[in-house]
Amino acid sequence: MNTTRLVGLGLAAVLTCAGALLFSVDTPANADTADLTFSTDRDAVLPGSTVDLTMTLTNTQSTEIRFVYQSIQPTWDTSGQAGLKYALVSCETAGADCKDAAKLGLNYGVPLAPGASRTVTLTYRIAADSTCGRTLGFSSYLYYEYGSGLFSTSDTYGTPDIRVDCPPAHS
Repeated sequence: MNTTRLVGLGLAAVLTCAGALLFSVDTPANADTADLTFSTDRDAVLPGSTVDLTMTLTNTQSTEIRFVYQSIQPTWDTSGQAGLKYALVSCETAGADCKDAAKLGLNYGVPLAPGASRTVTLTYRIAADSTCGRTLGFSSYLYYEYGSGLFSTSDTYGTPDIRVDCPPAHS
C-alpha cells in the first residue's frame, strides 16, 4: 500500500472515532421514569380532614444528583377559590420530620445515586369551616444538578387535584 492510502484510512478512522464520541448520547439510568412524581392518599376530602401529598424524586441521570432545589405552591386556580381554607400540618422525609418546613422539598438526602429515589410527604388539613365543592392543587418547580455540578435540569410539575367534597346532609 502506498503512503497516501494509509494516511487516508488513518484519517477516516480518526474522523469516525471523533464523530462517535461527539454524537454519542448518554442514556439516563431510567429513561421512562419521571424525575418528580406526585401521589395523594385520597382523591377527595371533607372539610376537617387531612390529605397526604407524596412527592418522589427519582434520579434519572447516569451520575449522582448533588444539589436539589424545589418549591411548591398553590396553583392559581386554588389561590383564587374563595372560602377554601387549608394548612400544612406536617412534612416528613424518609420517616423523619423535614428540617425546615418553610423550604418544602429540600430534604431529599443528596447525593442521590443513579436510579435511586427519595420521598417527601406533606400533610394538609382542610379547615372544618372551609367551603366545600372546591379543588386543591399545587404547582412545583424542581431544579437539580448532576455530573459533579456540570449539568442541571429544571422543570415545573403539577400535583393531582384534590376535591373538597361537601359532607352528606343529615336527615
